[in-house]
Amino acid sequence: MRIGIVILPDQRWSEAQRRWRQVDEWGFDHAWTYDHLGWRDLVDGPWFDSMATLTVAATVTSRIRLGTLVASPNFRHPAAFARQITTVDDVSAGRLLLGLGAGGIGFDSAVLGGETLPPRQRVDRFAEFTELLDLILREDGTTWRGDWFSAVDARNNPGCVQQPRVPFVVAANGPRSMRLVARFGQGWVTTGTGDDTDLSGWWASVAALSLRMDRTLDEAGRDPASLDRYLSLDAAPVFSLSSADFFADQVGRAIELGFTDVVTHWPRASSWYAGDEAVLVDVATRLLPQLRG
Repeated sequence: MRIGIVILPDQRWSEAQRRWRQVDEWGFDHAWTYDHLGWRDLVDGPWFDSMATLTVAATVTSRIRLGTLVASPNFRHPAAFARQITTVDDVSAGRLLLGLGAGGIGFDSAVLGGETLPPRQRVDRFAEFTELLDLILREDGTTWRGDWFSAVDARNNPGCVQQPRVPFVVAANGPRSMRLVARFGQGWVTTGTGDDTDLSGWWASVAALSLRMDRTLDEAGRDPASLDRYLSLDAAPVFSLSSADFFADQVGRAIELGFTDVVTHWPRASSWYAGDEAVLVDVATRLLPQLRG
């Protein structure tokens, strides 16, 4: 089992760099940040760019993998984004993981003044975004005209350090997005489904989604062992770092369902992912070696 952590981009770098250095030293396998222009009720507070954050995080870490959880087409174009991806992969010496998702509604979908798309159209756009991004990252000189994006002789020189491109970790709960995982993903990430009060119901939804992913891979003729499976533990109604024992229990449940990776969040003082940093320290220093083993 590999264990990762999300560090929200809501702190000035003078404070945030300590966290990125620390998770690298503790031995976490991957560290992520959110790719938003603003997020939920934190939109009125400090917020920083994800790709710039990952670039500087790469300079203060040495071994941990770094990623977006998740980037979306809400405000990105594949041709421009490919240049940023190539840069972060280069600066990190091939440690970038690219989490990708369809993009939800809210600040990101409204801040540029465009219309808020219904779910079907968001998935249509995501499918085209993923296919074009894959093509640009693998081939130099891409020309494309689709329903959502266009590119004329888009370049990728010098290309990614990781070949043929950086790994895609595709967020998917529905059938169409899962087919994108089977086609383009080196990893799959899920948040489960259900309401925000029933922990057992959330785990039941995760189990059902895992079975659906198995069927999707089978239909695509793909070996299930070729796909890394990431579970965002804090999509559950209880914060995974409520206590060290609770975290260990949640990791155990994820292992039973066949997940290869789990992701938690750095505890915050209030609002989302509110918790005690002492629990994180306990998990990192006492339990992490056991859980990873």
